[in-house]
Amino acid sequence: MSTLLSMTIALFCGLMMTRVLKRFRLPDVTSYLMAGVLVGPYVLGRSGVPGLGFRSMSEIDVLGNVANAALGFIAFAIGSEFRLSELKETGKQAFVVGILQGIAAMVFVDAALIGLHYLIPDRLSLPAAITLGAIATATAPAATLMVVRQFKAKGKVTRILLPVVALDDAVGLVCFAASFGIAQALKSGEADLQSIILEPLIEIVMSCLLGAVMGFILTELEKLFHSNSNRLNLVICFVVLTVALSMVKFTLFGVDFSFSTLLVLMMLGTVFCNICPLSFDLMERADKWTSPLFALFFVLSGAELELSVFGDVLIVLVGIVYILFRSAGKFLGTRWSTKLMHCDPEVQKYLGWTLLPQAGVALGMCVTAQALGAEGSLIRNIVLFSVLIYELVGPMLTKWALTKSGDIIPPAAVDRREEKLKTLDAKG
Repeated sequence: MSTLLSMTIALFCGLMMTRVLKRFRLPDVTSYLMAGVLVGPYVLGRSGVPGLGFRSMSEIDVLGNVANAALGFIAFAIGSEFRLSELKETGKQAFVVGILQGIAAMVFVDAALIGLHYLIPDRLSLPAAITLGAIATATAPAATLMVVRQFKAKGKVTRILLPVVALDDAVGLVCFAASFGIAQALKSGEADLQSIILEPLIEIVMSCLLGAVMGFILTELEKLFHSNSNRLNLVICFVVLTVALSMVKFTLFGVDFSFSTLLVLMMLGTVFCNICPLSFDLMERADKWTSPLFALFFVLSGAELELSVFGDVLIVLVGIVYILFRSAGKFLGTRWSTKLMHCDPEVQKYLGWTLLPQAGVALGMCVTAQALGAEGSLIRNIVLFSVLIYELVGPMLTKWALTKSGDIIPPAAVDRREEKLKTLDAKG
């Protein structure tokens, strides 16, 4: 009962926070995250009153499956943006930009933190610096998608944004595996080529294969139903089932393998939207059903933010350097790569501002980084600090960039356009 009450209050606080912050015209994502901080262990949760807030991180972890399901639907929705008919124009651009902006972020952070390592070698080790550089590649797709959906963004920047964010996960996996393998080699003195090259490639291939197979099966089963309600139920069932399958870990020839949930669900959405004739209608219906699930996901994400990281001066110092150089790498890497691919001026100018949010994928990499021992804990706290800043500021910058580029039309402009149309109709 306590868990159900906490979940309900969390969702209610998220919805009320959107009303409180409405006058500031902030994205709903930011409101949900702030509501999560409010009901988290550091604010209302400290009261100790059952149901009023989450009293500990373990209470939030109980709802982990809800968050995993929500992330699955988010990845599924992003995958549906990979319609081959629409990628003819931006597919090559998105591929190049997605790779180069991620690598640029890694290079910028590597250079800055390796330099910082030589200034404070006893506090920031070289393996930790290299690992943080790889984590810098990851971009959180959830916040970006929510801003696009809330403001109905549509235009040149949005068209390339979602494919780039989707590709970013694969780029991040490869960069992290290679850098983490080097970090382990520096720590132990032994290089493991299997973990640097083979394992990330297998994870990407297996994830895409699982998602493609599930997408094909979903499309075939959909043909058995004639009711839109039953079709929607089948889609929801399959997304949750695929999330569960993507969390399975297995051992093959003595090597441990796992799937990337984001890649699996993106591929599911990609295959489904390209071979199912009714995918447009079913995706619209699924979006309406998943709205409260997404809201709860971001409130829980806000509740998980570790405010205690502000108490360590080292974490704050390294975190600020990490944030500044990652942001510069993302922005400049995007600027250079979009110019290389002859993208529209609006894309060159504003796309980089939309790629700053960071959350789930980066935190997942931190779990792997725990193998470094004490450095792993340092890495996790630095990333938690950056996630706290990026998740609150990132959605606002995304909204600003999409508005400046013309992909989001301000309400005042919509009203003026409607008035002009009414005037023309009256004259005509």
